[in-house]
This record gives sequence, C-alpha cells and structure tokens, in this order.
Amino acid sequence: MSEQGSGGIDPGVIELAARVFDLARGGATEELAAYVDAGVPANLTNDKGDSLLILAAYHGHPETVAALLDRGADAGRVNDRGQTALAAAVFKQSAETVRALLAAGADPDAGGPTARETATFFDLPAMTALLDGVRP
Repeated sequence: MSEQGSGGIDPGVIELAARVFDLARGGATEELAAYVDAGVPANLTNDKGDSLLILAAYHGHPETVAALLDRGADAGRVNDRGQTALAAAVFKQSAETVRALLAAGADPDAGGPTARETATFFDLPAMTALLDGVRP
C-alpha cells in the first residue's frame, strides 16, 4: 500500500499492523503482548473485522488468547462476517480457549453462526458440553 497524500496511512503503520496480526495468527504470545503493552490496541481489527483475539482463537493459540484477554481484548467482539472468537475456538475444538473465553464473558449465543450452532453443525459434543455448562 502506498501513502495517499496527507490523508494516507503511513506505510510503517501498515507494516506494524501486518506484523501484529501475524503474531496473533502464529501464537507469538510474548512478542504480541509486548506490542499491546507498548500501546497497540488489544482490540485491533483487520480489514475483515477480525480482531487479534479472533485470529489467535482460530489458529489455536490458547496462551495468546489468555494474554489478549488479560490486556482487555473484547471477548464478545464480532467480525464483519458475524463470527466470534468463541465460535472459532469451538470450531478448532480448543477446550482451553473456550474456557478462557467463557470465563471472560463470551456469549455462546452471540454472532452467526453462534458457538452453539458451530458445535451442533460439526457434531462436537465435547464443545457443546462446555458451552452448556454456562447456561443458566
């Protein structure tokens, strides 16, 4: 991407954002946490609305998810397609990530498909049991 006049985004900022998203995808917890601690927003989203948390959950990195939650990432944030980090964790069958997100207040019935719908559609009884444990 190139800078577009005075209203364009600095290429260095774009490069940093790309690096931070790659860290979330790759599960580089310590390095990502250092960037967030230095001021990168814990709820930073890409052009598809995927937050760092959604990317970490989808790519199966429970330690990274926990670090982002500890730094204020929104457990209920929905991307542009209606997907949540919790639904991503259910799809990946990461019980540790599901537990962390539920403990942080993620709603199993938010988004679309919801985490519950994902567990049902893919016939994931262990995930359904985890999600049912939070029902009133």
